[in-house]
Amino acid sequence: MNLEGMTTLIEVFDIDRSIEFYRSALGFEVHQQAGNDKGLGWAWLKGNGLDLMLNTMYNPGDAPEAPDATRIKWHRDLTLYIGCSDIDAAYGHLVAVGIKANTPEVAPYGMKQCYFSDPDGYGICLQWPA
Repeated sequence: MNLEGMTTLIEVFDIDRSIEFYRSALGFEVHQQAGNDKGLGWAWLKGNGLDLMLNTMYNPGDAPEAPDATRIKWHRDLTLYIGCSDIDAAYGHLVAVGIKANTPEVAPYGMKQCYFSDPDGYGICLQWPA
């Protein structure tokens, strides 16, 4: 068996908002996308050697006015851990683009980490050995 990579797919409420978030926060660009005349339903993002796929929670045109708070709450059980060799510069960038992020700290196991969340409540941690 020759496995060659793994990509995470997360379900999002507003895919356009999520694409813009991952573009401005982490430098991702749209690699592929699919949808219909009612809107975009799926996107494959790539950036800095990383891949992430986004899928809408609802079919294009069928989304409610606002996200389901209970569903969003359960997104907290998933965190994307991303290696980043300059955590302080990354933190400065996040703050500059308006993202609320925790001040970088060194965890007891020796990783310098900066935590923040995407618009759907998925956790993101930039980390590097201290």
